[in-house]
Amino acid sequence: MPAMQGAPPRQNAESLPGPNPPRKAPLRTRARAAVVLWASAALMAAASLTGCEYTYDEGWRPPDSVPAPAITDQSFPRDPLRNEPVTEAELEDWVEEELPYTERPVVHTDFGILTGGEIKSDTAAGLPAGTYALALVCRSQRRVTFTVRSDEFTLVELSLRCGSTRENVIYLSKDSALSFRVEPRSLANYAYRLTRLGAPG
Repeated sequence: MPAMQGAPPRQNAESLPGPNPPRKAPLRTRARAAVVLWASAALMAAASLTGCEYTYDEGWRPPDSVPAPAITDQSFPRDPLRNEPVTEAELEDWVEEELPYTERPVVHTDFGILTGGEIKSDTAAGLPAGTYALALVCRSQRRVTFTVRSDEFTLVELSLRCGSTRENVIYLSKDSALSFRVEPRSLANYAYRLTRLGAPG
């Protein structure tokens, strides 16, 4: 008997095969997936930054044609005439300024003017054993060499840059004679003074 038009479907009818409707994932599963994705992205970003070098440019550079400023010490200006030798008339005043009065006994002294390559030799004989101070000074545009020898040894051998006084301590273990030698490289004033510091105990 044919079904009547508009009648409800039969209860035992089977559903046609087809795709199942999507099912929503539980909330906890979605949260875990988000954490995994965030961690992976962070690791990839860190790996991409490894070994990178950053430079910062403030947008201004001096032109290549402008030279770098020279660094000079303005606190100690150098007088070009400081080491210009004085004349014969000024020599004694210069010596008194460079080798002022001392209360120690002066046993030997000398001063003068020498031209470049000229040699001055001098001897102090009969010096008793003891300790001495030898002051050396010169005024020249170039170095002056001072050499002092005893009967046996070279006690002082100094290429002195002029402009300051140098003092050396000398000890004589027995009565001796000292020989002095002065040799400048250019026109120079020179002076030296030997004073007694003490006798052996």
